[in-house]
Amino acid sequence: MDASKVKNAADARKIVEQRGVSHVKVGVFDVDGIMRGKYMSREKFLSALEGGFGFCDVVLGWDAHDQLYDNVSYTGWHTGYPDAPVRILPESCRELPFEDNGLFFLGEFAEAAEQVCPRGVLRRVLNRAGDMGLSARSGFEYEFFVFEETPQSVRDKGYKNLTPMAPGSFGYSVIRNSVHNEFYRELLQTFETMRCRVEGLHEETGPGVMEAAITADDALASADKAALFKTFTKILAQRRNMMATFMAKWSPDWAGQSGHIHISLQDNQGDPIFHDPKQPHGMSQRMRFFVGGQQRLLPEMLAMVAPTVNSFTRLIPGYWAPTEASWGVDNRTCALRVITGSKKSQRVEFRIAAADANPHVVLSAALAAGFWGIENRIEPEAPVEGNAYEKRFPKRLQLPATLWEAAQRLKASKASRDWFGDAFVEHYAATREWEEREFRKHITDWELERYFEII
Repeated sequence: MDASKVKNAADARKIVEQRGVSHVKVGVFDVDGIMRGKYMSREKFLSALEGGFGFCDVVLGWDAHDQLYDNVSYTGWHTGYPDAPVRILPESCRELPFEDNGLFFLGEFAEAAEQVCPRGVLRRVLNRAGDMGLSARSGFEYEFFVFEETPQSVRDKGYKNLTPMAPGSFGYSVIRNSVHNEFYRELLQTFETMRCRVEGLHEETGPGVMEAAITADDALASADKAALFKTFTKILAQRRNMMATFMAKWSPDWAGQSGHIHISLQDNQGDPIFHDPKQPHGMSQRMRFFVGGQQRLLPEMLAMVAPTVNSFTRLIPGYWAPTEASWGVDNRTCALRVITGSKKSQRVEFRIAAADANPHVVLSAALAAGFWGIENRIEPEAPVEGNAYEKRFPKRLQLPATLWEAAQRLKASKASRDWFGDAFVEHYAATREWEEREFRKHITDWELERYFEII
């Protein structure tokens, strides 16, 4: 049986039994979009297909370095870090290309944990959109740098003087993608096998930087594919004694790494609703309201879009990253780029997002803001023409300057609490406050060079 044919628990049981595997790999995504998982024996997995299984809820209560949050109420020392129930998603079955005959399944937190589970939040947003008679499709694009380094070598070097896969800038280079063809082809084939098809892959501008466009899909499946792409790109690179990073910005000398999202909406019959040839730019009324909602709420939801301290080093003028809640028609200097075209191709590109964002969280923000705009008939500001960096925007469209400020805006956002729930907003905002507090414990090289001798 082919993994792509698995649609329900009976199919999952059938493929596991047919293959005779002794163990199955399962994984869930934490707050930062990092996959946490384990191998389960065949017997344990088959039992969990029906009743779920317990997964220590610490994975929702620690950061990217396994440091325990001290400011969240959902879990902690005060609860004893119990198991949280997880349901297995049979339709997520995938081949493991590096593990002969191996199978992989995604899980999703249930019951109380579902309220703070990133995938659960996205599913709730989409369910509410369904009640409005709408559904969404999306496609992620990622930029990522690849280095001739290993996890040990980068630590030995103190993350300095790293060797990129290729030197200098050579965007869209056929020479580079031919010289490194083995890596390119293995990456493409890996995601073909894992049902995360990459529709475009090329050399970007910068040393060792690549860009991949993942084929669009229904929104929830699209976020799953994006999160799997980040995880298994890192795995593929490390298996080759290389490293891939999805940091928002790893060097002050090079532009940041984006995680753009292309979004379109459909009605209950599956017909696209963004296109109206009689309106300016072919934008239907609901597309205008969707963009208007995204523009209005972006300052309130930025913590879900720019989730790390490092994210904010990318949001500066002149580096292909927007600095205000701007929109324009086919304008890459804006946060929201309306792409005009046919009924099927008309869409909005959510350009503000970086590669470090949790795909389920950032897509929740991008969609909820747009759906809120449709609900409330929010008209967008006039579109930006020319260079958005040179325009002056009203204060309501200016973005928070720090992660801490962004977390405070999220906590104060009535629309966010309405769409994501109080439990998620409180938990997620606390994790971002923790992230900034951890950063402020450290002294940077810049501070030492600037102040050590002179001040």
